[in-house]
Amino acid sequence: MKKLIESLLRQALSALPVSRVPPDARPAEVDVERTRDAAHGDFASNLAMRLAKTTRQNPRALAEALIDALPGHPAVAKTEVAGAGFINFFLKDTAYYDEVARILADSGQYGRSDQGGGRSVLLEFVSANPTGPLHVGHGRHAAYGATLGNLLEAVGYRVTREYYVNDAGRQMEILAVSTWLRYLERCGETLEFPANGYRGDYIATIAGQLHEAVGGELRRAAAEVFSGLPADEPRGGDKDAYIDALIARARALIGTDAFRRVLSVALDDILRDIQQDLGEFGVRFDRWFSERSLEDDGSVDRALAALEKAGHAYRRDGALWFKSSAFGDEKDRVMVRDNGVKTYFASDIAYIFNKLARGFDHLLYVWGADHHGYIARLRAGLVALGGPAGCFEVRLVQFVSLYRGGEKAQMSTRSGEFVTLRDLRREVGNDAARLFYVMRSNDQHLDFDLELATSRSNENPVFYIQYAHARVASVMRQMQGRGLEHDGRQGLARLGLLVEPQEVALMKRLSQYPETVEQAALQRAPHLLVHYLRDLANDFHTNYSAHQLLVDDPALRDARLTLSLAAQTVIRNGLGILGVSAPESM
Repeated sequence: MKKLIESLLRQALSALPVSRVPPDARPAEVDVERTRDAAHGDFASNLAMRLAKTTRQNPRALAEALIDALPGHPAVAKTEVAGAGFINFFLKDTAYYDEVARILADSGQYGRSDQGGGRSVLLEFVSANPTGPLHVGHGRHAAYGATLGNLLEAVGYRVTREYYVNDAGRQMEILAVSTWLRYLERCGETLEFPANGYRGDYIATIAGQLHEAVGGELRRAAAEVFSGLPADEPRGGDKDAYIDALIARARALIGTDAFRRVLSVALDDILRDIQQDLGEFGVRFDRWFSERSLEDDGSVDRALAALEKAGHAYRRDGALWFKSSAFGDEKDRVMVRDNGVKTYFASDIAYIFNKLARGFDHLLYVWGADHHGYIARLRAGLVALGGPAGCFEVRLVQFVSLYRGGEKAQMSTRSGEFVTLRDLRREVGNDAARLFYVMRSNDQHLDFDLELATSRSNENPVFYIQYAHARVASVMRQMQGRGLEHDGRQGLARLGLLVEPQEVALMKRLSQYPETVEQAALQRAPHLLVHYLRDLANDFHTNYSAHQLLVDDPALRDARLTLSLAAQTVIRNGLGILGVSAPESM
């Protein structure tokens, strides 16, 4: 309906003479909003007021001119000028009846549009380092990214979902040496584990797999491993220098090939666990992109060479620097250190170079809030490589805290160090996790209430929304149990019988679904859809409590059931976008 009003206003604007409104004064977009007060109609537009600013005319006079130029439409009952120049639109009741009919006709496609015009989006999200199981923070990234992808597809974008596997660099070396040390313990060696190593129980489990595969082949005496190393923390040493020395010692003792084998065993196990965890959570990816592949196929070197050739890189003190400050970053960034080791930023540059080469219209990243400082430097890299700045977008996701009974919660975990996504899903279920993760804006801190998420109460938004869907299914089963039949065609024809305030409110709420989906997609705001579904469920439950559906009058019964089925359809569609099930019974 909002699209209809926008279209009518655009036609009216086009009909005004250029002497009244010059072409350069005509906005590309027409703003239309739903009114909060029914006395002001159903929709309102400030178009005349916007035009008045650029043309220096009386806004009320412009509003009158626009109304005079509006084409007639059977859905519009009347229009009027209000206030300083608002144009209010009053719709006929039949407009809402037609919308109910469209809901049932379109069914699972209702609410979808072609707003995106088929433009391609590469959506990268989660991309957690494969150094351990996913924790509850990663779960929020997964739910947000997956829902955002669904929303973008619902409004006509072609979305490719990608997980960037950080399988290169220092963190991988720390993972490998941590696994090898636990392997040595499995072989019978006694040692003090490094402060900067990965300590989770999952490392010991992987080390057991390594021991089964190679036996004692990679065993070295603990004295030989730790002899002559610098002090570790907290014994007066530097934990970073210590772990780096330990990595170098491991390579020297077992050889580079064996060290890589240890890493492969650990990486493959953790990555399989991540893929399984996300798959069970209903989060899918079209591609798992290996960071290591960028080095192996020469992509990093080609990207750095491209920057040098374009004059956007320079060498100083033996290191290779990117002139990121020339593209809006706060300072220049090192890409290759003076010892020849490439930085993480070099891989990031190569990755965005790869994305540009694949021809996507838009590159959308979902990062943790702690990565805010990376935005300017990566955008600088994109622009320096010839990409348009407008195609680059980052959405930051804030942290998650778990609460139970008002107290910050502690949960037993497989690792013993952090709460895993799998532990959370086991406690509250996938549906609650998916919806609770996105019911607040991604840029706000999320307090996840475990007791609320598992409660069967109206305060639990998951239960409340799903119960509305299940209630309709229950009514239809009751109808069949009584030997009654529902005539959908007659139900649509008799929607005029639905004059109660609760029925009218429900019809109006249903008509808001398409614009809510579009708004949630374009604003990257899944929480708007959650709030809408909560309001829709409230309208349905309110109507259900106020008016019996299975009345004796067949015409009224058909009309009420038709409206209920429309509500069920919209709830099912919305839950599907959120990745939440729509049960037939509860």
